[in-house]
Amino acid sequence: MSASAPATLAAWLRTRSDEQLAALLAARPDVARPAPSDVVALASRLAVPVSVDRALDELDAATLQVLDVVLLVPTDGVPAAELAGGLPELPDDVLDAAVGTLTTRALLWGDEVLRAPDPVRRAVRHPAGLGRRAAELGVALPSDLRAVVAELPVEERAVLDRLAGDRPVGHLPDAPADGSRSPARRLLQRGLLARIDALNVELPREIGLLLRGDRPYGPPRLRPEPAVTTREVGLVDRQAAGAALEAVGRVGELLALLEDEPAGLLRSGGVGVRDQKRLARALHVAEPDVGWWLELAFLGGLLDVGGPHRDEWLPTRAYDVWREQGLPDRWAVLAAGWLGGVRLPSLVGQRDVAGKAVNPLSPDLVRHTAPVIRRSALAVLAEHPPGAGMAADDLVAVLRWRTPRRADRLAPVPDLLAEAARLGLVVGGVLSTAGRGLLVDGEDGAADGMRGLLPEPVDHVLAQPDLSLVAPGPLVAELADTLAVVADVESSGGATVYRVSEGSVRRALDAGWSATDLREFFGRASRTPVPQALEYLVDDVARQHGRLRVGAIESYVRSDDHGLLSQVLNDRRTAAAELRRLAPGVLVSGLGADEVLAVLRESGYAPAGESPGGAVLTRPPGRPRSAGRRGTEVSPGPRPLTAAELAGTVREIRAGDAALAARRGEAVRQVPGVTTAGTLELLSRAVREGTPVWLGYVDAQGSGSQRVVRPVSLVGGFLSGYDERRGENRTFAVHRITSVALVEEEAPATGGG
Repeated sequence: MSASAPATLAAWLRTRSDEQLAALLAARPDVARPAPSDVVALASRLAVPVSVDRALDELDAATLQVLDVVLLVPTDGVPAAELAGGLPELPDDVLDAAVGTLTTRALLWGDEVLRAPDPVRRAVRHPAGLGRRAAELGVALPSDLRAVVAELPVEERAVLDRLAGDRPVGHLPDAPADGSRSPARRLLQRGLLARIDALNVELPREIGLLLRGDRPYGPPRLRPEPAVTTREVGLVDRQAAGAALEAVGRVGELLALLEDEPAGLLRSGGVGVRDQKRLARALHVAEPDVGWWLELAFLGGLLDVGGPHRDEWLPTRAYDVWREQGLPDRWAVLAAGWLGGVRLPSLVGQRDVAGKAVNPLSPDLVRHTAPVIRRSALAVLAEHPPGAGMAADDLVAVLRWRTPRRADRLAPVPDLLAEAARLGLVVGGVLSTAGRGLLVDGEDGAADGMRGLLPEPVDHVLAQPDLSLVAPGPLVAELADTLAVVADVESSGGATVYRVSEGSVRRALDAGWSATDLREFFGRASRTPVPQALEYLVDDVARQHGRLRVGAIESYVRSDDHGLLSQVLNDRRTAAAELRRLAPGVLVSGLGADEVLAVLRESGYAPAGESPGGAVLTRPPGRPRSAGRRGTEVSPGPRPLTAAELAGTVREIRAGDAALAARRGEAVRQVPGVTTAGTLELLSRAVREGTPVWLGYVDAQGSGSQRVVRPVSLVGGFLSGYDERRGENRTFAVHRITSVALVEEEAPATGGG
């Protein structure tokens, strides 16, 4: 090492330019908030295990392979010029980019000689997929190791070859019933494997290197080159618009159904099978589709638990706002909710560990890694030019190379792509224009990408002679609300077909409409003449409606038609209403008015509710709503810093370093075993001000050393702090401290004793 070369990570960081420090903070924004007080504080944060793991998780396979070369040698480091010799098959540009990435993130430090901080070494348990050294595992390898391995039987050699791949740890199989030893157990007996616990064994590093031969770090980990799928951009966007239109329509229909009859909340969470079947019948879709639309509505913040006792799934207050938005904006809400949601709808219906099918909206669907995986997958597709993409298997291969430390989380990627296709974000492996907009600008970008592709809402229907009403496109919210009362959806799609029936007309009359109101509505809403059959239907139902009146006694039923009351009283179908005659023209019941109304309507009668004053009651116009969640999106990571924030943070670090350099303190020296008041005073000051100190220290073996320590606490005769040279938090016995000084450019002389 050159005499002028930095001796520690903090010292090396001081040699970095402002631009290089800004690049470090941009690459690892979690260490920049709040701004480190100086370089020593920055080095301390860079050593935090969570930060190190996050930084390593973002490295691709080639960069990790370059890091492995440094990690497999002692802490003295590897000369930068010798890296290429360790990985001769790795292209120079890939090698240079990897070194740049690692040094920019301070996962390696140094210029001529590259070193890895101790926290990085601890975070990478098996560098290059190799096990620990035999001495660390407590195994004594034979002196003629090469010959012993060469003479192994085929089945034992196969075990070693497998463990010499990417994972040196394997499961020890159970002993065979015949009393013989398995190949792994024979290798364990020979001392060629090390037992690490009752069930697992590890291959010593020396054997792994022997088996790998001239490729000690394995084959070069180059980015895979998948086959590229190309489609015409306009066709992709039109197909995406079709999927988007269906998503908005289905979610709207689903929430309208739940508005009228909420789904029950299971004790274990989610929606039960009975409600799923009911919704599937009403929507004319399969039950798995109901699960998908329920999850999508929930992710969009339009559906949640609510009601008086919070035991029902209801539309949220956000649903009322959503219904008034244009189609592109409605779709963007769903797409953004899906992208940032922590749930995996594709798991609906799959079996859990107990063998039970997972219900929609169940807590079992929560996966906190889902937002990161979704963004990563779509970001890979976004790297291709518009109209180009790749198959799901190829996408998984690229993601495995890009983030190999997260490879075990990528199993849902094909299902996530299928969900993206149902939403209109991806078509045949190609990202749509709206999908690109969602990644870049969120909801606004997604909505902009769909504008001009989705039809404008229409304010009319086409009345047909068969009592159907055809909506030639998505309807404006006001007309859709009215039709939900006076008609039933018969089929949906590009043109929704509504059916007017006795039941729907009776429902409108129950809501306070009159026959005249209905005829006038159909006349206004239809661009075609209102069929005479529709007018006859309205008049016929209206004549029957309200001949019976139901009130509260708990409740009563009255009618001027005494014969009709006798018919109701003697009808077996009305037995559940518990009716009895009170007087001519009046029946009473111990049940509530709502229950009696329900029984009579199910029995084929057309009763109307009545107020105490004798007026016909209408259903309340207000609909129950859930308060909903404040937000469904989860941040995929620390927020990136702006250019101004980076510049300001670098200035604060430089100012803190300048203040330390200007601060001079006389070293407090002492004899080991004798604690002075000056020592405690200076250490207390360093803890209070967060100031690093030079520490002279004698360990239990009598070896003296000097180190830079940032004190954290001074309690019970022990000093705790971050040891800059070792890159870790340490505890020091105060009575073993031989000298203390505030950090200066040069270390003070070691104290006596």
